[in-house]
Amino acid sequence: MSLDGGSCGTVVYTDGACIGNPGPGGWGWVIPGGDWACGAEATTTNQRMELRAVLEALGEISGSVEVVSDSTYVVNCFRDRWYEGWQRRGWRNSKRQPVANRDLWEPLIGLYLSRQAEISFRWVKGHSGDEWNDIADQLAQQAATTQRSSRSV
Repeated sequence: MSLDGGSCGTVVYTDGACIGNPGPGGWGWVIPGGDWACGAEATTTNQRMELRAVLEALGEISGSVEVVSDSTYVVNCFRDRWYEGWQRRGWRNSKRQPVANRDLWEPLIGLYLSRQAEISFRWVKGHSGDEWNDIADQLAQQAATTQRSSRSV
């Protein structure tokens, strides 16, 4: 499958991992039966790696995309439009605290808003036997452990 998404769209599974939280982390994304990529950061958090996985995937895949993630942090932001409140409050959350991971949220939300009609999100329960979620998790875990990036594309 190509990264252009084709006419029926592309499904991509994303995941993040961290050894300790914070600690060495990794992110991964995989298109079922197709391309994949993973990368690492030396000191990070699991939430940052979840965000990074989505940002990296959407940066590579054009056209219609369904992002499948086991992160409610990611999926709920777009499903419940948290970003609208953050922007309205000057990047403060509902408790008036600065939004965590703003440096990743801003480009991700910008990318989403520029392609809103093309991008959807679906939550999947992690570690529940979903083959492609497990593969995305393995990619993220491998990157966190080895601190190496890898890709099929």
